[in-house]
Amino acid sequence: MKQASNVFYRHPDASVPTAVKAEGNWIIDASGKRYLDASGGAIVVNLGQGRQEVANEVYKQLLHLWYAHPTMFDTKTVEKLAKKLADHAPEGISRFYFMTTGSEAIETAIKLARQVHMAKGRESKWQVISRWKSYHGLSVGALSVAGRTSFRTPYTQMLFSVEHISPPYCLRCSYGLSYPKCDVRCASALEDAILNLGPETVSAFVAETVSGATLAAAVPPTEYWSRISNICKKYDVLLVLDEVMVGMGRTGKWFACEHFGISPDIIVLGKGLSGGSLPLSAIGTKEEHYQAIMAMGGFNHGGTFSHHPVTAAAGLATINILERDNLIERVSKMGRMLKKNLDQALGNHPNVGDIRGIGLLWGVELVENRETLKPFPRGQKITEKLWHMLFKKGVILYKSVGLAGRDGDALVIGPPFTIKPQEIEYLVSTLKDSLTQVLKEF
Repeated sequence: MKQASNVFYRHPDASVPTAVKAEGNWIIDASGKRYLDASGGAIVVNLGQGRQEVANEVYKQLLHLWYAHPTMFDTKTVEKLAKKLADHAPEGISRFYFMTTGSEAIETAIKLARQVHMAKGRESKWQVISRWKSYHGLSVGALSVAGRTSFRTPYTQMLFSVEHISPPYCLRCSYGLSYPKCDVRCASALEDAILNLGPETVSAFVAETVSGATLAAAVPPTEYWSRISNICKKYDVLLVLDEVMVGMGRTGKWFACEHFGISPDIIVLGKGLSGGSLPLSAIGTKEEHYQAIMAMGGFNHGGTFSHHPVTAAAGLATINILERDNLIERVSKMGRMLKKNLDQALGNHPNVGDIRGIGLLWGVELVENRETLKPFPRGQKITEKLWHMLFKKGVILYKSVGLAGRDGDALVIGPPFTIKPQEIEYLVSTLKDSLTQVLKEF
């Protein structure tokens, strides 16, 4: 534990290095050691760091106007950001509501779905369905929707009731089936849940378009989302896609749902929306839903820092850079390179059960037995040991545990879109060497 500190740290062992500077894709600590941030923190830093354009726009906005409550004033910066997002959004998504964190945005989406049904005369629709092995945030509302057991357990009695269904995780199918013979059973599970709850009571289905850290970048089968979308339409259930991690270009398209040819009722954004420069999140929704809410007198929701002009300036500058430098297209190119390197280095490794992902979001799942996919016991903390080994070597990845019940180990790779070929080679070779060193103990 650090001494003489007033900081409330998350863990008892807070003896981590002090970060003093960042240059592009690298973080530098107080000793001068450099770390390749190959996870962009928590899959946040999509532009790299030290972008002068972002700092300039934030500085100008601070000098010009740093706060105006959205019930009292509109601001040009917020209007411009909403317009930029609408230009790239999935079909029909045209209205954007801005908050600060992903958790706030998820709760905003849940409230919005409920009010849309009320506005359309469907007052009985209030229940939410989501998925196990999902992550949507740690505030009480967002945690209620999330399906990551270890985060939920201490607060179970405080959470509101949410029905959870199995995720599209083909490596460890909850139904013991194999794709494609399974006929995508995990998608039809949503219809089962709606019918069991009563369609007249179900408000929304909330899910990550591509699973994030909890399932280490598990990509659903191609037809999964079209099935889900059709089920939602059949029963007047609003489809809420959480793209806090996978939106804003992370998958090689502006929004991950574009890969599957669907458009949700509500989309949730965060993380890369500002590239990590300032806390900024948003929900986008269709014009018809917005108009229904306005017709009933407005949205019964708010926040002190919602529609904040300074964070909006950071978001606007981020999108301008993504456009100008063609970084979304670059994600696809560098993602293919990352996959090739991972496959060559680890594809035949006896303790690598799966390498999966899309764009610049990849997961490497580790197993005790490759043939049976038997996981390492959680008590061995393989992920944590491997992460610390990588960190000592100057490579930062993101931890993923609990993929197989309470067991299961993986690491997630989600570097800035600006990562260079030589940096990809460095991170993959360091991962391979570190894996060999850590597994010598077992």
